[in-house]
Amino acid sequence: MEIYIVRHTQVAVEKGICYGQSDVALAHTFEDDITQVITKLPTDVDIIFSSPLSRCMLLAEKLSTQYSTDNRLLECNFGDWELIAWNDIPRNQLDKWGNDFVNQKPPNGEALKDIHKRVINFIEDLIKHDVDKVIIITHATVLRIFHQHFNKYPLEKIFNLKVDYGEVVKVINTK
Repeated sequence: MEIYIVRHTQVAVEKGICYGQSDVALAHTFEDDITQVITKLPTDVDIIFSSPLSRCMLLAEKLSTQYSTDNRLLECNFGDWELIAWNDIPRNQLDKWGNDFVNQKPPNGEALKDIHKRVINFIEDLIKHDVDKVIIITHATVLRIFHQHFNKYPLEKIFNLKVDYGEVVKVINTK
């Protein structure tokens, strides 16, 4: 199975804002950005999955009218930090989370271990499908977890992996 994992394109959010699961708009360049992403993807895919956030579904809709959304592909839920500037988050909360983001949750949010669990559950279900090519449109953290899972990368180091807007990563799963 060939799996193409795509991060959504550039968003219309001021740099430095925490937006995780907030349904934010794409940048005004989204038509051009999406066109560039499409050139990196195969056209003969069996199934397309998307995060249910509009910044991902817009690309899914450009690829096909037939796609499925899955909540397990959502970005991290930053809880009380959503749509707040990172610099405005209380330092003690940010430090507590930053020192152990695998296990610590932002207030009313989720820890990396929680995201990891739901994404691995999605991957396990995906592998059960009898298909050759799959496109998954999602977010940076989810893309990093795919990389971590298939390349045996340490979970606590996944934020060292740079993930650009519109990035496409191809994974081959031989089951």
